Amino acid sequence: MRFLRRYVFHDIGLKFFSLVIAGCLWAVVTQDQTSEVPMRVPVELHNMPQNLEISSRSLPRAELWLSGASRVLDHLAPNSVHVAVNLSGAQAGERTYTLRDVAVPDGVHVKQVEPAQIQIRLDARKTRVVDVRPRVVGRLASGFSISNVVADPSQITVVGPADRVNAVDAAVTDPVDATGLLSQHTFNTNAYVSDPLVQVVNPEPVRVTVFVSKSRLYHNSD
Repeated sequence: MRFLRRYVFHDIGLKFFSLVIAGCLWAVVTQDQTSEVPMRVPVELHNMPQNLEISSRSLPRAELWLSGASRVLDHLAPNSVHVAVNLSGAQAGERTYTLRDVAVPDGVHVKQVEPAQIQIRLDARKTRVVDVRPRVVGRLASGFSISNVVADPSQITVVGPADRVNAVDAAVTDPVDATGLLSQHTFNTNAYVSDPLVQVVNPEPVRVTVFVSKSRLYHNSD
């Protein structure tokens, strides 16, 4: 008991207070430790000239190595980090851009950006009118056949990079099922272009009318 009173319980309040202070200091030091974390973010294109379109099929995502206090990095949201390329004054063609315009929150530092550069191909914007090609699936009843298929509208306007717009043969509708039809029927559907870089201007529903009639052989057998 003498040992406990002399070495353990003596100035117990001061010892407890010192222990609390040490714990608080440890917590502060631990929270302020510097860490590094990777983060993948999309590359943003700013100030695109109105007469140009992106002709590159896809842009790489930038992988960043970020450093800062652990308590800051633990709550870092991907949408608070931005990697941008300024296309102001750009012209048609392929050009290499350095990824140096990186915006991060206060207290966060950019250690590395990969890739350091990206290539972007730009092409003149082109608008063109193309035919709408209906796509009909299904099996008709015996003795019947499709005599005609009409799309309304029969043409739509598309826009995109000139080289890709020129390669578009037609816009294709979503499939319409003519199974069991005995006469004409109109379907409401949509048309699309398979190239993701070519868009339909002012998309609107397409009415596909399928005309069905008895086949010639069936008529003769009657």
